[in-house]
Amino acid sequence: MTDTASPQLRHYPVTLFAIGMGMLGLTLAIHAAELTYATEAHYSAYVLWVSVALLAVVSIGYLAKIIRHPDAVKAEWNHPVRIAFFPAISISLLLLSAALLTDHKAIAGPLWWIGMALQGVLALSVISAWIGHRSFAPVHVSPAWFIPAVGNVIVPLAGVPLGHTELSWLFFSAGVMFWIVLLTLVINRLMFHDPLPGRLVPTLVILIAPPSVAFIAWTRLSGGVDSFGHILLSLAYVFTLIVLTQAPKFMRLPFALSWWALSFPIAALSTASFLYGRELQSQSHIVIGTGLLVLLLIIVGGLLARTALAVRRGQICQPE
Repeated sequence: MTDTASPQLRHYPVTLFAIGMGMLGLTLAIHAAELTYATEAHYSAYVLWVSVALLAVVSIGYLAKIIRHPDAVKAEWNHPVRIAFFPAISISLLLLSAALLTDHKAIAGPLWWIGMALQGVLALSVISAWIGHRSFAPVHVSPAWFIPAVGNVIVPLAGVPLGHTELSWLFFSAGVMFWIVLLTLVINRLMFHDPLPGRLVPTLVILIAPPSVAFIAWTRLSGGVDSFGHILLSLAYVFTLIVLTQAPKFMRLPFALSWWALSFPIAALSTASFLYGRELQSQSHIVIGTGLLVLLLIIVGGLLARTALAVRRGQICQPE
């Protein structure tokens, strides 16, 4: 896929970075389970290095596209849906920083600074495009638009333990504000306009991610679970139930890279559930976190197998 002589490189999608988000989300969810169950096994370390390898492959491919086909990258940036996936690059770096924090703090620190700065630039650039003179219609709005906001609330995950509290508050505040704004727009689009196209239906699961990640970030910032934390986690469960009402639609859809949208939100909710369970000794939340982790393992395993098959068949880097 990274062969610069191949026309496939021109169609190498930025949405592939969702793989990095999903795999690193899985890493953090497994680590949260290890902390909760106080196990000596460190399966998360193995998943981490698989995640790093996959993220490196995706990054090398997209870097090759930037060098060889900058016009195609510009076209993706001008795409009303794909523009929201560019912050997946910085989100992957921030998640990697959080995953490395326990055993590789010396690496996690510089990675956090790079991810934080890139997230700030990309989030501001995407928002500027949204409110600028670009022509966006309600049909272009999708849950994928939450990705820049999610990136902002991820900053405190490693930012607070690394001692960057003020910057973490800044990004968290921006993320929560734009989550509320975008939630209004997305719900309006889902209720009063045409249904999401088939490829974008899996992005409905992204509705779960903002309150789940915000709960984890808020717990870091506030030093524990309080009333606002309760609200955030409860909202995550509410959105999960809403998404479940749409599950039959998923079963009828063919595979597309957008299916990776299922992975990170479920990972975030599993991690949040484990965190709540540990903080308040809630066995029910630990059970929920465990169930979500098992579901996540099944989903990620299926996505990896299906993505590998699509790559083998040459179905990934194709024009839409």
